[in-house]
Amino acid sequence: MRAFLTGGSGFIGSHLIDALLEDGWRVAALSHRTPIQQSGRVEEIASDITDLRALESGMKDTDVVFHLASALGSSLINRQEFTRINAAGTEAVLEAARRARVPRVVHFSSAGVLGCVRDGDVADEGYPARPILAYDHAKYAGERAALRFAADGMDVVIVRPGWAYGPGDRRTFKLIRKVAAGRFILATKAAARQTPVYITELVKGTLLAAARGRAGEVYHLAGAEILTAAEIVKAVASAAGRRLPRFHIPGLPARLAASFLEQAFRPLRKEPPLSRPKLSFFLHSKPLSIAKAGRELGYSPEIDFAHGIRLALDWYRRNGWL
Repeated sequence: MRAFLTGGSGFIGSHLIDALLEDGWRVAALSHRTPIQQSGRVEEIASDITDLRALESGMKDTDVVFHLASALGSSLINRQEFTRINAAGTEAVLEAARRARVPRVVHFSSAGVLGCVRDGDVADEGYPARPILAYDHAKYAGERAALRFAADGMDVVIVRPGWAYGPGDRRTFKLIRKVAAGRFILATKAAARQTPVYITELVKGTLLAAARGRAGEVYHLAGAEILTAAEIVKAVASAAGRRLPRFHIPGLPARLAASFLEQAFRPLRKEPPLSRPKLSFFLHSKPLSIAKAGRELGYSPEIDFAHGIRLALDWYRRNGWL
């Protein structure tokens, strides 16, 4: 079996490549600015995500395309770049896969397409999409493109991951490092509900979606727990042997500070310590139901957050990150 990946140099993609190689797959991956970690064991195709000809050539004789490449929710990325990569890039990947006659595509969407799930609700795959941020809108456009290709007869399966974390993740490490150093203050009461998922569980679910998912269907791949952002941060602090301050930054000042810092840091081309995308984690609930993935894929995550965050912290320490 041959797999072709976009986003193979990212956190989820690199773990997925490891799992595919371990299972005996031949792997090709699109590389852009960041090299693939498994260089030498993976066929690298150097190109941009919108280069249709390079994508089609790289997908020749491929059994499954895993499309993970994405511009993430940084305040330094403008709406046009989000659209180019997350929407137009998805269109290019799907069209290339169709031309290359790839039997199956697994497209990674985002829980961000849901925007903010109402208090008391847990979102299943049919929950109304109400994207808020520019990143969310671009990912939703990519998801709709995947559904459109599926409606036209292409075998496309869509997954929406929960809040992924684990060894090697630089995104969640920013939060973990501040908490472990005792330099973290909660922004707002952090009541937003999230469904964290340890990386190995997410990879298992992705492989199940590739093997068993139904074409044109969306599957939530998250952990079994629903935790508030405050509970997540407190669990990180407990695993790191730290205590969080008892006070938090109230909601309105936090929003104003995020907007001000974005404007102040933009000319410097640096990510501010607080921004609207970062604040979204604490404000916008995205609890995901995994019942459908359980029924149809046999997905059953076993690692809870308290255990998973200890595993992650151990890795960060062993590798000199902490």
